[in-house]
Amino acid sequence: MTVFGLPLHPLIVHATVVVVPTAALAVLLATFWPRFRRWASWGPLALALLSVVLVPITTSSGESLEHTLPHSELVEAHARLGDQLLPWVIVLAVGALGLSWPLITRLLTGLPDRPRWLTLLVVAIVVVGALGTLVQVVRIGHSGATAAWSDVS
Repeated sequence: MTVFGLPLHPLIVHATVVVVPTAALAVLLATFWPRFRRWASWGPLALALLSVVLVPITTSSGESLEHTLPHSELVEAHARLGDQLLPWVIVLAVGALGLSWPLITRLLTGLPDRPRWLTLLVVAIVVVGALGTLVQVVRIGHSGATAAWSDVS
């Protein structure tokens, strides 16, 4: 896949590299900082859901690019790490959805408040999803940079 003769992957990856970590940080902040949560409203959930959309597009464009390149262990390692990001952003999105439950209950009256144990579960899901997402993005970015710049001297 190309855009104006350029491979799509290096173009789309920039959006992913900005949106995914921003989503993880926004959901974490909204979890532990009530003032930010009120200010951000639906923003963290929207960013988390956008991440779930962007990651498959990015990995698909990366796979297309991989097939046009000569075989490289570094590119294969980068692709393997890239394939591992989607489960983390899905966990993040589930946590963001749970975090947004009070907004949803206000929008759709008649839904019950969540019990305390569920609130603690949501916090745990957010922390695991956000930290896993951030660590995986760094690992993917490092492997991608290594693959792209390994032949540069």
